[in-house]
Amino acid sequence: MSTYIIRSLEPILKKATTEFPSVVLTGPRQSGKTTILKHVFGKEYRYVSVEPPDIRIAAREDPRGFLALYQPPVIIDEIQHAPELLPYIKEVIDNNRDRSGQYILTGSQNLLLVEKITESLAGRTAMLRLLPLSWREIRGLPNKLLPWETKISVTSGTESTTRELWTSFLRGGYPELNANQNRDISLWQASYVQTYLERDIRGLRQIGDLTQFQSFLRALAARSAQLVNFSDIARDLGIALNTVKSWLSLLEATYQVIVLRPYHANIGKRLVKSPKVYFSDVGTLCYLTGLRDPDHAASGPMSGQILETAVLSEIVRTLTHRGIDPQIYFWRTSTGHEVDFIIESEGKLIPVEVKQTSTPRPAMATSIKTFMSDTGDLTNSGYVVHMGNMMLPLGLNVISLPFWDL
Repeated sequence: MSTYIIRSLEPILKKATTEFPSVVLTGPRQSGKTTILKHVFGKEYRYVSVEPPDIRIAAREDPRGFLALYQPPVIIDEIQHAPELLPYIKEVIDNNRDRSGQYILTGSQNLLLVEKITESLAGRTAMLRLLPLSWREIRGLPNKLLPWETKISVTSGTESTTRELWTSFLRGGYPELNANQNRDISLWQASYVQTYLERDIRGLRQIGDLTQFQSFLRALAARSAQLVNFSDIARDLGIALNTVKSWLSLLEATYQVIVLRPYHANIGKRLVKSPKVYFSDVGTLCYLTGLRDPDHAASGPMSGQILETAVLSEIVRTLTHRGIDPQIYFWRTSTGHEVDFIIESEGKLIPVEVKQTSTPRPAMATSIKTFMSDTGDLTNSGYVVHMGNMMLPLGLNVISLPFWDL
């Protein structure tokens, strides 16, 4: 039997239902939206999914009758299958505007759903996102602060085995694989990718040849954590440049990838303008690049990209599950200085470098120090995240940070 894993978003969800007439929870398939809602609100709210065809038809053909049957407080799951309900939900809310927490709506597709909700429920709903599990949620530390949000002592970090970490990277963050660790990881990931292709992508946009799209997914995975040259991908796959850009937008809108834009500051240097693309879930990345064994993943040519993806994923999920829209960039100059991540946090810029090493050295902080110098802010902390167990000062407020302590 699967075990429920406490999510960081729980208190944010509860608060939102006390302040808004409706709450919309979006996120990728299998991220745990239905599970968290039933766990937090199961005793107070009725539940209905409009994904089954018969219920979907009933909701579309007689919206008022459907809402009369499922009166507030109610959770309506997979609302993107019956967007016709939204104007009528607005009507119910407006008839009792002072009542909070009337509807909780979920959706797996962000592409058109947000637009329709903005049209119908503007000012009446809180928009929240649930992504797969963060590392801190998996370890039972859902409220753990990020390093720059608290004072950390420079000392020995959390002891754990490297193989344990790489096994967790192969597993990724989807709740089903973490709540039941006996599941076959490769089989589950294969099923997820296929289901995602068939249900979400084909349901949203005509993409033509599915085999070609799968080749695009693998080509993009091989370039994860790198500057993306769309023309190169188009040429390698024999498809149009606009098709590559369209498919990437689709992946971003359905939470499968994160596109990082470069950080630009008026510092008089020529900066690289191309974006970097990361798969949102490190387990999906490992699957698409053909990695099935933790030792091969740790020693292979993708190891640095996998670790970088895991670090970005952890930061994005931690902030998103607090109801925050993460503001994360990368910094790279034409002369070769690069910082993997620049995080905007409470008016500060936090530089983070990722190194696939267990022995961090002061030289690894050079780009962070250059960034601090060029932006004129030498008081913020910077971090070099690594695979070792030691937390050490690297000079100029830069700290080496084990991944386990991120």
